[in-house]
Amino acid sequence: MLQPLLIEIGVEELPAIPFLKELPNIEKKWQKILDEYSLESEFYFYYTPRRLVLWHPEFPTSQPVRYEEFFGAPVEIAFKDGKPTKAAEGFARKCGVSVEDLGRTKRGEKEILYYKKEIPSKEAKEILPEMIVKWLKSLDFGKSMRWGDLKEEFIRPIRWALIILGKEFIEAKLYGIASSNCTFLHRSVSLEPVKVEGIKEYFDRLKSGGVILFEDARYEKIENEFANIETKGITIDKDSELLGEVVAITEFPTALLGNFDKEFLQLPPEVIITSMKEHQRYFPTFKEEKLQNSFVVVSNAYTDDFTPIIKGNERVLKARLSDALFFWKNDLAKGLDFEGLKEIIFMDGLGSIFDKELRELKIAQKLFEEYKEALVKTSGKEEGEAKALIERAIMLSKADLLTEMVYEFTELQGIMGYYYALAQGEDELVALAIKEQYLPSSEDSPLPSTLFSALIAMSVKLDTLMALFSVGKIPTGSKDPFALRRAVIGVIKIVLSYQLPFNLATVFTQLKDEYKEFDTKILEEFFIERLYQFYDYNPSIIKAVIDSGERDLVEIDKKIEALASIVQSSDFKEIFTTFKRVANIVKDADLNSIAVDESLFEKDEERNLWEAFLQVKSKEYSDYESKLDALFGLKHKIDLFFDNVLVNVEDERLRKNRKDLIASIYKEFKSIADIKEISV
Repeated sequence: MLQPLLIEIGVEELPAIPFLKELPNIEKKWQKILDEYSLESEFYFYYTPRRLVLWHPEFPTSQPVRYEEFFGAPVEIAFKDGKPTKAAEGFARKCGVSVEDLGRTKRGEKEILYYKKEIPSKEAKEILPEMIVKWLKSLDFGKSMRWGDLKEEFIRPIRWALIILGKEFIEAKLYGIASSNCTFLHRSVSLEPVKVEGIKEYFDRLKSGGVILFEDARYEKIENEFANIETKGITIDKDSELLGEVVAITEFPTALLGNFDKEFLQLPPEVIITSMKEHQRYFPTFKEEKLQNSFVVVSNAYTDDFTPIIKGNERVLKARLSDALFFWKNDLAKGLDFEGLKEIIFMDGLGSIFDKELRELKIAQKLFEEYKEALVKTSGKEEGEAKALIERAIMLSKADLLTEMVYEFTELQGIMGYYYALAQGEDELVALAIKEQYLPSSEDSPLPSTLFSALIAMSVKLDTLMALFSVGKIPTGSKDPFALRRAVIGVIKIVLSYQLPFNLATVFTQLKDEYKEFDTKILEEFFIERLYQFYDYNPSIIKAVIDSGERDLVEIDKKIEALASIVQSSDFKEIFTTFKRVANIVKDADLNSIAVDESLFEKDEERNLWEAFLQVKSKEYSDYESKLDALFGLKHKIDLFFDNVLVNVEDERLRKNRKDLIASIYKEFKSIADIKEISV
């Protein structure tokens, strides 16, 4: 029999961010419990900041009859001379029956002991409390809390529970409270529990009581009100993450337009936007891409007069922006100065932030020598001036850590340095490099916008990597507290975007003298491991290129792209059979001692293959893909060779010559990729 089921767990206001992180798993975890208890049925999950709701339009009122099968020892072991052995008796105890009740069945050729046990079905109302507690305990919000004298923990105290199956209210004890026939409406409507007679009345009472239970409806209400506000000639920054948070913390959202004094627009836009978004969950507004002195707040109030709410939020923002303006003016008066960085410790064993800048300076100087031609060309500066500006950018890059604004708004590090640098007349290249020194900062982050900025960003990341590896701070497993994996991906992205020659082995060898002695091969391997994460290709393609010995990131990229293009073609599998054989024949050969003697050729297939190979080898190719195509184009002649020439002949000279012929082809492949590593 099927009946509708409603479960509501009432809580104190849920914190949005940890809740939203767990949100994708909440339904999966309930589904797992349904499967475990054989009560599978379609359901919906709804939430507001004060309630978690599971709604089953049709729910089984009892479990189906289930059976559990037990398989025991072979009969010949279970019985000796017609009497049960310990194996039979132990199996019977496991099944909870006597030996006489055991059956037999066949597995393969053997007859074994067997028992099929019926598991009595239970009424859903008997097991629902147990299922709900198991579900709540499975939810992982990061941090949990205890309240009262309870030992159980949850993200916030649980205050009520409502469980209705059909027309029956299910009694349950969970987290120190007893379920009842009551729910709670919006706080602005009532602070008292409200009785409901059934599921339909539950939905009706919430709707009339200021609670929009369905998150999609809350989204829609906010978006409609955003659209109405935008008719006033402004555009709202509809940050999707912020919108998700707002939906999670409101039961009856209303979008309201507030304003702030125009004098605050003298602040950098990032300061105002950060004050709004990060601290207050406000949405900034723009007109023709220019920040306006207005904002949108999404209220959770259930009222006809929002004037006090708008005024209150305007006062809060004014206070924050007044502080920011005070910091801004003070910082401008002081200017950027890096001397104070000597007093800020970077990390034990690695000195101060100032020491870090000095190491970054050494790296930047070496990178400048490597890329100075391109830097001079793209920056429009003379070589000497460009080098001086690089050094200036490095030494000012962390100076904004000493400012009042960054002390208050830590997320604006680098950004504030940009504005302060411009204000004190620094070259725009320097200011922009300070702003972009941490880019790329995430998977979707933009890259530094100029080669000048890119060199600064690389210096910052390379020093962090070299320094931390030199003191043993190497990521293990999933732990990476200093985001070193992200730093590697950042270097890779910059190098490939600007096509900068960057040989891992050479670079690390050149830089290592600035650090405590450590094996730079470990850092090189750390970079190589990230390549498997960076490319969305068959890992064997990446391994084949890496095993060619190539360590320049740009060349690695070109080789991977070329090989992937060929391997992913529809006919490659058929082609590759031949070349897998080539690799297998010479896998143990010493490629440094190859010596093909044409005078030892006995068959035309040998001569033809050798001549075709020499033609392929002698040609100039515009890219790696063209060369690979030409090498794979030898397939027909290689097949003829294998069909008509015996490689492992008794004559040692002939055998070696024929292996060296094949090895020559393999070696030419290996200059791009080790084909024996490819799996298709």
